[in-house]
Amino acid sequence: QVQLVETGGGLVQPGGSLRLSCAVSGTNPHYYSMGWFRQAPGKEREGVSCIHYGDGSITYADSVKGRFTISRDNSKNTVYLQMNSLKPEDTAVYYCAALRGECAFVVDFYDYWGQGTQVTVSS
Repeated sequence: QVQLVETGGGLVQPGGSLRLSCAVSGTNPHYYSMGWFRQAPGKEREGVSCIHYGDGSITYADSVKGRFTISRDNSKNTVYLQMNSLKPEDTAVYYCAALRGECAFVVDFYDYWGQGTQVTVSS
């Protein structure tokens, strides 16, 4: 079992930055690839970024490349999503999720999910 708790969401103006954190606890958390997803009202949940459990390789959705950065600190069992140059279309509930295997932006592949944190980009 793995438990995930996201923090760091909030209201930010366009062009601003936020850093989301995902605290990971439970059995063998380092053996999971970690993904960030988001879901805007009326839309399907979509993958944002993923970091592989082994080699640390990273995947980004095209919509966030160059603006978002994923990282993990295994000593703190925490995964981060640094979000810069935020746009109104980034407004969504952001979720972290754990996957036992290779990174993929497929919701059903993930074994564990956090409760989500709201990010609102508005002036």
